[in-house]
Amino acid sequence: MRYELFYWPAIQGRGEYVRLALEDAGADYVDVARRKGGERRMMAMMENRRVDPPPFAPPFLKANKLVIAQVANILFYLGPRLGLAPKSEAGRLRLHQLQLTIADFVVEIHDTHHPLGPTLYYEDQRPQGKRRTEEFWKARVPKFLGYFETLAARGNGPYLDGRRANYVDLSLFQIVEGLRYAFPKRMARFERKIPRIVALHARVAARPNIAAYAQSGRRIPFNTDGIFRHYAALDE
Repeated sequence: MRYELFYWPAIQGRGEYVRLALEDAGADYVDVARRKGGERRMMAMMENRRVDPPPFAPPFLKANKLVIAQVANILFYLGPRLGLAPKSEAGRLRLHQLQLTIADFVVEIHDTHHPLGPTLYYEDQRPQGKRRTEEFWKARVPKFLGYFETLAARGNGPYLDGRRANYVDLSLFQIVEGLRYAFPKRMARFERKIPRIVALHARVAARPNIAAYAQSGRRIPFNTDGIFRHYAALDE
């Protein structure tokens, strides 16, 4: 099956969590909005009355007649089909729960630079962003990444859930990559507290398809329009 991924063409954003799963599995997919006319098609899909319910926002995935929105929901669908989730219901729900936790963390990462709302420029909320970032690194990063570090310590294999990689491993890889870009100084200091997650990141980075993707033109570089944004004033 050829999957169609719909997401903004110039940022990694939330779409990258889906891209990583598709790339790792070597799946046949099209990144629709990065093709000529694709962004118009994406917007039309969101207004298509025949899609019930229409996607609220990208990313969303088209798989034959199915249109699936929300990152965790997309990965819940793709996981067992791409060999990145267990077949059992209990195993799939366990990963889904963890991916929803990552989704909560992604919101908090975004809000370090836009604490008052996404419609305002960063420059209009610098003082609030600075205060939010301090709280983020003092309390929220230790809580979220500490939680996953504890899970990794309980595991009995090289990956979070054992000997086989799953889509949560790929998402944690993206979290580490993004925090290293957005907060290089703060993340360098914090990494000694999460050695297992750092090691997991390295294992995922070394996976052949992920390594090839990272070196290809398909992986969009981090930039100041995405969720992970580097502002020197916040990285002190």
